Amino acid sequence: MREVFQQELREVQDRLVEISTLVAVSIENATRAFNESDVSLAEAVIADDDRIDEAALALDELAINILARQQPVARDLRIVVSALRVSASLERMGDMSEHIAQLARYRFPDKVVPKSLRATFAELGTLDVAIARKLVELLTSGDVRIAEQIRNDDDRIDALHLSVFDKVLGETWKGGAVDTVDATLASRYHERFADHAVSIAKKMQYLATGDWVAPEL
Repeated sequence: MREVFQQELREVQDRLVEISTLVAVSIENATRAFNESDVSLAEAVIADDDRIDEAALALDELAINILARQQPVARDLRIVVSALRVSASLERMGDMSEHIAQLARYRFPDKVVPKSLRATFAELGTLDVAIARKLVELLTSGDVRIAEQIRNDDDRIDALHLSVFDKVLGETWKGGAVDTVDATLASRYHERFADHAVSIAKKMQYLATGDWVAPEL
């Protein structure tokens, strides 16, 4: 029975890696669609979000089944409960990718943001893709050093997010109401994507070290 339980725990980890890989592909395609105004790619991201949702739901059902049958304790219990929470964060990351792609589809054939902000959003997209790939590596290897890299990338995203607000609220901003709303929403989606990744990274650090990293105020 113990061996079966360990196999189930490994399956939980494998499924988390699978979902995180889907999310990494989703954000990469979403940011490309956003920056290049590629409506076909945007629609593919939107359609594929169902795969992420279904995979997250299947993982949740597996974890709940393990809790009911195996009644794990101590670290094993933390692993299963953490998997449920990580799954929820991954599903939300997929939603953020979908929202970015939806903006690209709505504004096609135009670009979503004015020229003055395109370099900023290209950098936001690059950082989110890097974070997503690092998250796959973290969930695969359990190497907590990657968690710190994710937190550092998130700091850079936060700074860029604030710079978008400074731009659209500044006196030199020439964009219309739609441009302001689109830029604000898109920046928020990028920022929230990274926030969920940081949340996952903190949970992985806790599982590895037993030390909880308190949220920043």
